Amino acid sequence: MLSVLGLVAILGGPAFAQTSDLVSKRAFRVCADPANLPMSDRSGAGFENRIAELFAAELKLPLEYTWFPMATGFIRKTLQANNCDVVIGYAQGDEMVLNTNHYYTSAYALIVPSGSPLASVSTIGDPALRDKRIGVVAGSPPATQMTRYGLMAKAKAYDLMVDRRYENPAGEMLADLKAGTIDAAILWGPIGGPMVKQDYPEFKLSPLLSETTPPRFFYRITMGVRQGEKVWERKLNSLIRRNQDKIDAILADAGVPLLNDMGTGLLEPKK
Repeated sequence: MLSVLGLVAILGGPAFAQTSDLVSKRAFRVCADPANLPMSDRSGAGFENRIAELFAAELKLPLEYTWFPMATGFIRKTLQANNCDVVIGYAQGDEMVLNTNHYYTSAYALIVPSGSPLASVSTIGDPALRDKRIGVVAGSPPATQMTRYGLMAKAKAYDLMVDRRYENPAGEMLADLKAGTIDAAILWGPIGGPMVKQDYPEFKLSPLLSETTPPRFFYRITMGVRQGEKVWERKLNSLIRRNQDKIDAILADAGVPLLNDMGTGLLEPKK
């Protein structure tokens, strides 16, 4: 049986170095969805594109993309295949990648017309939502909570795993809200926030911060790298730390609702 010291020596030896050496030294290689606005797209219009550009400039390297739809097989065919070295936005805790330190926290949000009687709603359990038709992404945490409160019978569900080159569930949901087909929409804040800011200024977006029962609605977002690449992870952590104010500015400009680390309130803007 290997001793603990022997195991540590093996993990810290040449095999580990070889894993770290997979990171390109000639370019900042990003794995991204080519049609996933407001996060990323081929034209570079997404907020994750802007963060990638910032990091490439800090590293003094050209920016290169490997494009693949953010669906089944994304990590396997991009990061794990060594076609690229980092996913700019990845939820903390997923075992498929090694997560960097998180660089922002956000939450699912309720979106309604500003003049709606629902504009003051802050929880899915609010009685005001009873008998309302709510748009929600099937299989998402808010859908689970809506089931608990008996709201799914009248809900309109939108697909979770789609190829955004051909389908746009979030766009369809907000168009339905504008048309009055649904009374409210619930979307992941970094998707809904920028879309409301750019295309639907008549809507009000309220992060759902007051839910008291699982599942949680807020998530810390990191960058994802290959498992074992601790040197690369530390380098990205350093870049995140040194450029946090610039990252925050990119996210705020895009309309992403930013929360404190515990997901209990909106992030106070720095003076």
